[in-house]
Amino acid sequence: MPPLWPQCTAPAGWLPGSAERAPAIIDAVPRNDPTDTGGLFIGRRPGTAPVHYRTPPERGDTRRRRTDGVLAAAVLVLEALVVLSVWGPQPVAWMWVGSQLDYLTGSVFLGIACAFFGLIGTLILTLMLATRLDGLWKVLRRAAGHDQRDGALGRIFAVTAIVAAVGFTAWFLLLEGPGSSLAPR
Repeated sequence: MPPLWPQCTAPAGWLPGSAERAPAIIDAVPRNDPTDTGGLFIGRRPGTAPVHYRTPPERGDTRRRRTDGVLAAAVLVLEALVVLSVWGPQPVAWMWVGSQLDYLTGSVFLGIACAFFGLIGTLILTLMLATRLDGLWKVLRRAAGHDQRDGALGRIFAVTAIVAAVGFTAWFLLLEGPGSSLAPR
């Protein structure tokens, strides 16, 4: 049976194990070229170098750092309240708006669509606000003398989701769900 590929000769240096040097074009390609490294980034990505100041930033006095710490705590509480509103007040408010629209127009679809798109819009706005508050919190923590590199938004979302799940479970099982129908009236 004849070979599937015709016999071809490669330039010297291109074959594995060849003792001859590769052509000059290979020398011109940088060593971090994605074709040379398997497509992986080697080294630092643009814009991620450490910040170097000409002179170190001035540290505030103790009173100023304490004030910044109190402001950071206040911003963190506000951020937690904003994120907590995602799990209860915002959906309830949009369900109420949708029910009012359904009542006024007689269109269930219009009420549901209004509630859905209104909720999505306010969730996006809430996330934008929470992200800005998280950035402000990081700046205030740094100003208070802490080496704050990461924000707290992810942890706040996790904690508020747990709080909302526990609250909903208690409400459902104890007040409005099957537990309330089993209890004598």
